[in-house]
Amino acid sequence: MVAERAQYPCCQETATGSNGATPAGTPSMSLILSPKVLPILLLIGSNVFMTLAWYGHLKFKTAPLATVVLLSWGIAFFEYWMAVPANRIGHQVYSAAELKTIQEVITLTVFAIFSVVYLKEALSWNHLAGFALIVAGAALVFRG
Repeated sequence: MVAERAQYPCCQETATGSNGATPAGTPSMSLILSPKVLPILLLIGSNVFMTLAWYGHLKFKTAPLATVVLLSWGIAFFEYWMAVPANRIGHQVYSAAELKTIQEVITLTVFAIFSVVYLKEALSWNHLAGFALIVAGAALVFRG
């Protein structure tokens, strides 16, 4: 993994304190760009794009389906430019199952916000309970 880390200059270590902070006490860029944090940030970005691609068209029901599919495909192109590097970099420190679990929890979170804010659809108790069960399942994946 050390040899692979050299491929990603963003993930190389810099001199920081034991807590990943610079001497001034602020989080360092090396912490943000670390293989533990950067993939999560990239997955959040990719899920915003993918949620928009998959569900954004629901506000435009009269748009031709072919147009919607092509637009969604174009949006998803940018999503892939975040998701693929996130998984490549993240696999340095997370298993594939852990990366998928992180992605699913992020997906639910982004979707819940998108559903309420953009689509103006309320989430009911059973939606929230179902999401909570999925998060509990995610916790099991990371227990160990």
